[in-house]
Amino acid sequence: MSPLDIAHIERIVRAHVPKPVVDDSLARAAVLLALGADGADHRVLFTVRTSHVEHHKGEISFPGGAHDPEDRDLAYTALRESFEEVGLRQQDVRLLGPLDDFVTMSKFAVTPFVGVFTYPYTFKPFEVEVAEILEVPLTHLIDPRNHVPDPRGSRGPARPGYTCFQFGPHVIYGATAIMMKRFLDLVAPA
Repeated sequence: MSPLDIAHIERIVRAHVPKPVVDDSLARAAVLLALGADGADHRVLFTVRTSHVEHHKGEISFPGGAHDPEDRDLAYTALRESFEEVGLRQQDVRLLGPLDDFVTMSKFAVTPFVGVFTYPYTFKPFEVEVAEILEVPLTHLIDPRNHVPDPRGSRGPARPGYTCFQFGPHVIYGATAIMMKRFLDLVAPA
């Protein structure tokens, strides 16, 4: 079985015991690492943020956002935000489970959730927040030829194993790149 097979990914993610961040001074958020299952080369869903959003203008991110008080849990937050940002309906996503929490420079404790949807999908981006939707093949992200230096130079985080990903004119960096690399290390270790 290929390490990129959805059944393999599901088994690994479900067996993973996520490491939470417990710090009441941090705002809580959740993102969806959404895999578009197409039977050949799964796609990872990213958004290019507009210049109108409060945090991380113009950066590439997973769909997601801040936990609202009325959200029943962080998984709901990830699914709600994904629907609001790109039109990915909750009933079209099969959640596999959470990954390790991540603390961003903007003082959020982010919980990434891995979910699977059937690809292709007709997205409906919320144009105030989403400038563009990227559907990046998983094999592209694994390929070291697409790993590049941080475009911010020395401003990038000094973290072990930090990897940025080139996709056409776009570079995926920062918290999103770190969470993506953690996922890849989990499901397809080198």
